[in-house]
Formats: sequence, structure tokens, C-alpha cells
Amino acid sequence: MTITYQKAYFLLSVADVKQLPPDEGVEVAIVGRSNSGKSSVLNRLTQNKRLARVSKTPGRTQMINIFVLDEKRRLADLPGYGYAKAPLAAQKKWQNTIDNYLHIRQSLTGMVVVMDIRHPLTPLDQDLLSYCEQQNLAVHIILNKLDKLSKTAVSKTLQQVKAALKNYSNSITVQAFSALKGIGIEELRKQLDKWYN
Repeated sequence: MTITYQKAYFLLSVADVKQLPPDEGVEVAIVGRSNSGKSSVLNRLTQNKRLARVSKTPGRTQMINIFVLDEKRRLADLPGYGYAKAPLAAQKKWQNTIDNYLHIRQSLTGMVVVMDIRHPLTPLDQDLLSYCEQQNLAVHIILNKLDKLSKTAVSKTLQQVKAALKNYSNSITVQAFSALKGIGIEELRKQLDKWYN
């Protein structure tokens, strides 16, 4: 079945996993470090610049935002992690929210992890990937902001990241991406189509 990502609409924001919609159908989560361009990736995917709020301030997404693609498919935009200037209590709250979500959500089929291609696989990224491995959750890594690097640097970084991911036992795919220019959007949609179908 063809999924029309452009038809995505915002359903609700929740601070607590108990407030999430019924745990049925298929859900894909999108997560990433603060300032990785996660909201821009979501907006590019749906071709709607206003769907997810984009901010120059890191750590803007502090709740789980649920977007509906159709009656059986959803996208969950998780809080950005690793924003150093956030109060410690807020950082812990975000971490608990993400942990609880990953632990209880049965409809979660895959995780899109957005990273800045200039700073891939930070310790926090690796912690998240290890957790996904423990849950045997499929992961698709977006190395965003490829427009900030030369083609040679993009290719080199992509190869380095792929090599580093060989140690994980769960399914992890990776691609270079530019939310700004839309480079890599078809590859992302193909990966999501596999999970949703």
C-alpha cells in the first residue's frame, strides 16, 4: 500500500506515556540529539514546513508529538536529547519519557535516529542504539546536514558510520540526508514504507 506522507497531521502532544493514543497499528518514532535537525527532517518527509515546529533553540521538542499518517499508521516525534544547557531535572525527565516510551510501546516498529553528519555516533547516540539493540528494534540512521560537507567528506563519514554499526545485532541501516535540500528523501520513504507495510 502506498503511504501518502503529505497527508500527515498533528494529533496530540503528551508529557507522559499514559496519555498516548491506543497502542495499536504501526508506529515509527523519530529521535535525535538536540540540534540534529529532527523537526526539519519530519517536515521534509511530509512536505509540510509547519508540521513540526523548527527552532534555532536546541531542545525545543520536550514532549512526545504524535502525527497520524492514516488510521493504522503514526509517527512519534520524541524529545531531543543531549542539550547541555537544559536543567538537569529536565534532561532526566526527557530521558525517562524516552525510556518509558521505548519500553512499553508495542506498536513501535522502527526508530529513525537523526544525527548531524558532522558529529555522528556521539556517546548518547550509542547509548540509544544499544538500547534499541536490547529491544531488537530496527533502526534507520539519518546523517542529516550533508549539505554542510564536501561529497568526499560525506562518503567518508558514511563509510565510517557503517563500519562502526557492524557490531550491533539488530537491523540498522544508515543514509546521508539533507533536510534543507531534500537529498535522500526517497531512500527514507522506502525504508519507512517497509516498516509500515
